[in-house]
Amino acid sequence: MTVELHVVVLAAGEGRRMNSDRPKVLQPLGGTPMLGHVLAAVDALDPVAVHVVIGAGADAVRAAFEDDHPAIRWIEQRERLGTGHAVQQAVPGLPAGARVLVLPGDMPLVRPETLRPLIDATAPLALLSFMAGDPTGYGRILRDEAGRAVGIREERDADEAERAIHESNSGVLIAERDRLADWLERIGNDNAQGEFYLTDCIALAAADGCAVDAIVCDDPDDVRGANDRAQLARLELVLQQRRRAALMAAGVSLPVPDAVQLRGPVTAGRDVRIDAGALLEGGNRLGDGVEIGPGCVLRDCRLAAGTRVEPYSVLEGVETTGACTIGPFARLRPGTVLAAGVKIGNFVETKNARFAESAKASHLTYVGDAQVGSGANLGAGTITCNYDGANKHPTVIGADAFVGSNSALVAPVTIGERATIGAGSVVSGQVPGDALTVARVRARSISGWRRPVKKTGES
Repeated sequence: MTVELHVVVLAAGEGRRMNSDRPKVLQPLGGTPMLGHVLAAVDALDPVAVHVVIGAGADAVRAAFEDDHPAIRWIEQRERLGTGHAVQQAVPGLPAGARVLVLPGDMPLVRPETLRPLIDATAPLALLSFMAGDPTGYGRILRDEAGRAVGIREERDADEAERAIHESNSGVLIAERDRLADWLERIGNDNAQGEFYLTDCIALAAADGCAVDAIVCDDPDDVRGANDRAQLARLELVLQQRRRAALMAAGVSLPVPDAVQLRGPVTAGRDVRIDAGALLEGGNRLGDGVEIGPGCVLRDCRLAAGTRVEPYSVLEGVETTGACTIGPFARLRPGTVLAAGVKIGNFVETKNARFAESAKASHLTYVGDAQVGSGANLGAGTITCNYDGANKHPTVIGADAFVGSNSALVAPVTIGERATIGAGSVVSGQVPGDALTVARVRARSISGWRRPVKKTGES
């Protein structure tokens, strides 16, 4: 008979040492709240249900995840009296006969492969331990002469000999639901914290004659938590190293790996190159041969094969459908779609703009709420005036149109195919194709004019 797996995630902590208005489990790591990493790991174990115990900032925690994880069963711990008390709140929602995996919500580097040995354990109770170089702050694993786990001593309650033990408790355990419920009913709070420790279940299980497996984790980083900003920063370093290593193993070139930040998933093709100082946030998909220059920022972009992003460009929500060139110093905002052969140059900003094949905006240009036809060329200083102070209006630029430098296109405006707009023009409405349109005041010179002279005594 298949035994149901239920997961209980303890996410009620306030995290006072973070000195933050944000609940501890919502502190970001690699662009995702810590709890989000934990949920991704346990989802991969295919549990029947995930129960999350929340307390401090309960509404904010629930709101952060209920859309992406609608099946979570939320349990509120109104009085935070320790980890044992927290699991007790979840017990009524756990079916008889289930196996219950319990883990902290602030363990963001935990991986499914680290948890699976616990799932495979046959003992009534199994826990995950690790060998800590510096075990300060962790509960110590107590073993008998035969090497069997018989208890966990929290540091504040440990004597000198126990504090010298380096095998430490991760806070992760798995047990049969009915036995776990019994042990939880029997734990007390006679300790330095006056709390009900989940870890006291190990000693109770051993006293009952139950075998307790203590499985040592291969990588201690998998089970590290973060109680303050410094610890969170150390976890960030590990996460970034893991993500960069995975990309390079997949064939991505990172000339200066430590100088690249990956704050979200990156899917990359062959021969992609990401240079020093680049920051990738959200979810990004990079086709074969994409090159990201130094200092670039990408958020939620889909770049087709052969796309080149020159240094210090910022792209958000951008899609390229063919090889094109962007930057340097370009800012492309959501809704920008670029076809093959497009060139977006330095100090160009776009938003909600579609550029057809081989269209160009080489420098010092703003294009918003616009469609730019194939082969069209926008000169330096061109502006689409798309906002009237209340509403946005579209600009349509036909194929092979040429817009001279320092022109203002006052939307709604349509410029015909192969039209030419003279430099410095202000145009609106309908501009015919195959014609030159000039809309500027004729220059005149005033003879005898003298420059103003500064009055005596003025600075």
